[in-house]
This record gives sequence, structure tokens and C-alpha cells, in this order.
Amino acid sequence: MNLDQLRGFMTVVRVGNFTRAAEELHLAQPSLSRQIHALEQDLGAQLLTRDRGGSAPTAAGEALLPLARRMLADADSVRRELDELAGLRRGRVRLGATPTLCISLVAEVLSAFHAAHPGIELHLAEHGSRQLLDQLNAGELDLALITTSDATTAERFAVSPLLVEELVVISSAASPQLASGRSVTLTEVARLPQIVFSSTYDLRAATDAAFDAAGLTPSVVLEGAEMDAVLRFVERGLGVAIVPAMVLIDRPGLRSVRLREPKLTRTINVARPADVEPSSAVGVMQRTIADTTFALARRAGPTMRLAGDPHPAG
Repeated sequence: MNLDQLRGFMTVVRVGNFTRAAEELHLAQPSLSRQIHALEQDLGAQLLTRDRGGSAPTAAGEALLPLARRMLADADSVRRELDELAGLRRGRVRLGATPTLCISLVAEVLSAFHAAHPGIELHLAEHGSRQLLDQLNAGELDLALITTSDATTAERFAVSPLLVEELVVISSAASPQLASGRSVTLTEVARLPQIVFSSTYDLRAATDAAFDAAGLTPSVVLEGAEMDAVLRFVERGLGVAIVPAMVLIDRPGLRSVRLREPKLTRTINVARPADVEPSSAVGVMQRTIADTTFALARRAGPTMRLAGDPHPAG
């Protein structure tokens, strides 16, 4: 039994004649007759009477009618849903990202994606990279923007590097604690009053490791803040902070100075389960992320470069 056979059977029942049914279905009458005959053979019963006055369902045909209607209706419903997904009129994307990316790259990505595909349901999870990978592995996310990746991650997930970004030192634009237009060393930064992130941040682990490697102890005035709070405290002149260059975009209340000795960078990656074929909506979201990353890198200038590009953007 197949859908074409059921559709042919239902059309003959509706119009009461093989010839008119074949014309409506754009089939040759012998082809339609063979479809119905094959259906009867499969079911082991005659479904239609055949005489010069037309055709009508037999008792077996009457029993098949409600089932055939449901099957054809279900097939049409599935086809409509697949068409809608292919056209991105319906669907769902579950995206995870680190806190520093949620206030910068992700805001731009979701704005662009929702404007183009308002019917797609969006879910956002904000955690550190390791927790995001755990959620991805558990099937709770479709995509994750992470800032840490190693050999084990590459084995378990499909990971695509997007952007290499410098960490910069920020201070208040109103009362700058750093001279504009030059770079600073980590030794110089260690002497300044510093606001540091919560220990759950990937960024905190990276900066702590850099100070430890240099044998430095930073002068901390406030510890344990989240990204939004860090930026506000720096704007108020409470201290300086080491942040990804991306968070400075469209923040006139802050100024930044590049680091040297050492230069600190991080790589932003997009990860998804390696053994799951992404839906149409997830595929378009991944392309939106890549396109938005490219645009942001061009706006940010020399502190960012696309992964694989040896030269800074801008």
C-alpha cells in the first residue's frame, strides 16, 4: 500500500468513474487501473465495483475509506510541516553561549536571525564553555558558542573556529587610568586597581593563569562580578578590567588599551553534536553566526581576526 494507490482509490470513489479520476490525477486510465488492482492484491479484497454505470466502493472499500482519509491527511500535514521548516517559517533553535558572548556577538546574531525568520522559536542558555558542552552532549542544545576547545572536544563535537580575539584592558572614558594610544604590559596592569570576574568565567581562568605564569599578583579592588557589572564599575572609574575586545563595541563610556608582554587572545568556536544532522533552522543559525562574526571583526579593527586569517581584521 502506498499513498499514490490510496489517492487513486479515493479519487475514484469521489468522482465515481475511472476515466474521470484518471484525468483529474493526470494519469493514463490503465495506470490508474493497475494502481487500484495492486492495492486490492495487497489487501486481499476487491475495493471497487466496475461496471458500465461507473464505480462504487464495495464493503471492503467502505471499510478502507476512513483509514485512507486519515493517512492522506497525515501525509499532507507532514508535507506542510516539512515545507514550513525548509522555508524557516516554523522550527526551533537552542543556542548556548558564554556570558561575554551573550552581551556582544549573540545579541547581534539573534537580532539578525529573528528579523529574517520570526517564526523560529529561539532558546538561549548562558553558561561557561564546559557546562555548554555538557548540555550539547546531553541533547539540550543544538549549537554552542564556546571559548575553550581541546582534542577531546574535537572528538566528541563538530567544532568550527570563528574568531581570534585579543583581551584588552579597559578603563573609564571619563577618568581614564591608562594613557591612550599605547599598549601596556601585564606587569603595569597588575599595579592598577582591578575588577575581576566571577571564578565561573572562562575569562577569569585565562587571566589568572597569565598572572601566575608571570609571577604577578594583581591589585584587586573587586572580585566576583558578572560581565554587565564589571563594565558598569569600570565606567564609574572604580578600576580597570581585562575583557574581550568585542564587548567594547558601541560602549562610548569605556576606552581600551591593548596588552603586550604577553598578548592574550581567545578563540571563539561554534560547536554542535557530531553525530546529529542539523535541521534547516540550525543550519541557517550557524551561517548567521558566521556572517555576524565576520561583520563584527571588520568593525572591531586590529584586535580581532577571523580564525584561519593570519592578519588582524580591519
